[in-house]
Amino acid sequence: MADNVQAPNRVLRIISAIVLLAIAGIHLFLVFDGVGGTLGVLFVLNAVAGIVLAIGMLALRGRLLRVATILSLLFTIASLLALLLALTVGLFGITEVWTFTLVPETVIVDAIGVVVLAITTVSAFRKTAVR
Repeated sequence: MADNVQAPNRVLRIISAIVLLAIAGIHLFLVFDGVGGTLGVLFVLNAVAGIVLAIGMLALRGRLLRVATILSLLFTIASLLALLLALTVGLFGITEVWTFTLVPETVIVDAIGVVVLAITTVSAFRKTAVR
């Protein structure tokens, strides 16, 4: 019975890690595609954070996994909100347009990531069934 409870949690953690790596990969691609300056540095930091959080989703257990799920959810929400702010009112003097490289795809991946990581976070905090 315990294996049945842990299996969805394991699958969710793998899917969450894939989403985090996709977010990191998008930002790293944009740096290699020519985004530079302050925005380029922030994108590199975003890519590094996404990779570290993805590794944490797969490697950590117990309380540290719970911390990793919360941090991953907050990271994904922040990534999505930063892009949406840049698309609307601007962020740190940077204004974005929908036609820029990978903007629509990034919004979709980030939105999916928020949902997946919210489910994973709830799953990580859910208590296992007592026999």
